[in-house]
Amino acid sequence: MSEDGLIVVAVDDEEPALAELTYLLGKTPGIAVVRPAGTATDALELLQADDVDAVFLDIRMPGMDGLALARVIGRFAVPPPVVFVTAYDSHAVDAFDIAAVDYLLKPIRAERLAQAVARVQRALEAEAGEPRSAADELPDETIAVELGGVTRYVKRSEVVYVEAQRDYVRLHTREGSHLVRVPLAALEERWESAGFLRVHRRFLVNSTFVEGLRATGGRVTVDLGEGQGVPVSRRHAAAVKEALVAGRKLERDA
Repeated sequence: MSEDGLIVVAVDDEEPALAELTYLLGKTPGIAVVRPAGTATDALELLQADDVDAVFLDIRMPGMDGLALARVIGRFAVPPPVVFVTAYDSHAVDAFDIAAVDYLLKPIRAERLAQAVARVQRALEAEAGEPRSAADELPDETIAVELGGVTRYVKRSEVVYVEAQRDYVRLHTREGSHLVRVPLAALEERWESAGFLRVHRRFLVNSTFVEGLRATGGRVTVDLGEGQGVPVSRRHAAAVKEALVAGRKLERDA
């Protein structure tokens, strides 16, 4: 990232869409240079030839599509953040799996693009800053969810706990809940370093919200504050208690 702003690559196989994305990015505060690419191959050449801070790319492209390109970028030694810009909301789960910083739907609105650029900046700052904890070392992921036919975005840090529901998980926040098609086991592996604990075969909890443990009638519950809580299974009880003690969420003799 230069002193003048971000150097980004814009990728879209449709020339009018690429021209519009390039123009809008060029007008967005925080962007210094926009390098357009009409194919994934062109984008990879730009990425290899210059230091790039972020990639804004379409998904549906001939040959190597945007998802495949994002997976290639993810194998870089220092992968730049990826923002998907697409006319389709059906790939939101794939974008989540790839850990895209944001997911924009066409037609692009300038204010929404500015939000995506801000998220890229925060992700880069978090990567460059001094780590304070395991969770702080990771950029705060943004999860695309459907609400009333409209794509919304939930930050990982806002998720209080996660509940498995067959092939889906329900992300519970303070304001409500959202159903996402992601296996709980995959989410556990992905978010463990961000402070999420498996407390039950059906539940993960965000340790940031943990206020303590409650034992009633032989059953243990994690108190997540504001009336929220989930059961702790006997199988996970010891590991949960040790994790909370290590994270100073619980006294040793609690």
